[in-house]
Amino acid sequence: MARTRNITCRLWFTSAILIATLAAASTSRAAPCAFAELGDGHVSDVVDPRSLRLSDGREIRLAGIEVPPSEERTAAMDALRAVLGDRDVMLRGEDDAPDRYGRQRAFAFLPGADLPVQAELLRQGAVLRGIDVPDRDCAASLDAAEAEARAGGRGVWKIGTVIKNAESPDDILARTGLFTVVEGKVLSVRQTGTTTYLNFARNWTRGFSVIIPKRMLAVLEGAGIDTKSLANRRVRVRGWVEAQQGPRLELTQIAQIEILGGN
Repeated sequence: MARTRNITCRLWFTSAILIATLAAASTSRAAPCAFAELGDGHVSDVVDPRSLRLSDGREIRLAGIEVPPSEERTAAMDALRAVLGDRDVMLRGEDDAPDRYGRQRAFAFLPGADLPVQAELLRQGAVLRGIDVPDRDCAASLDAAEAEARAGGRGVWKIGTVIKNAESPDDILARTGLFTVVEGKVLSVRQTGTTTYLNFARNWTRGFSVIIPKRMLAVLEGAGIDTKSLANRRVRVRGWVEAQQGPRLELTQIAQIEILGGN
């Protein structure tokens, strides 16, 4: 009888652990950007399409999003005001260290919400997905929200020129210093010293190229991306455009590159 009770207890204990594990996994899937709590506050003002000010004076830089092209910024600020204006928010993030401008980078949650405000702004097409989200589940949820807006032609995606064509280097150069999304076919992959280049034009000195530093090669390989295999593949990249004869974009985060279907 004692042996039977022991077996029953062990089974009950194992089942309890399994249920708790599944519940935790379910919660994680439901709230992929639920980082540690960094406090709360009341929104008193919207500074720009990705920044807000709290009533206690703190300025919050919303992580995971970037401002859209200039012609869409007013609409983006209106969208942020509509979602967060005069509302209470809970802040979540990896740490509360301010950036060089004194802003706290965080994800903002409305009371009772499972997803951050950033996801809603992306779903509306008010902003662009950023690259500063190291957590894969969180990045994937934001990517899905942007893809939904892109497929539905909402917000910034109505204008049809948000994604720049890699075959139009002058259009990309006009975005020098600005966060930009570029799409096109990689014509060649070239390595010079410790740097790898994805070239989107035959004249690689004048055309658009993506710069991949050596330290990023292992990151790409860890994500199942062999840089040599990218030749003749269509990709979408995002980041800040630099001018080095032709337009350049440096890959520093895995979230900057998406491999698209087809050659």
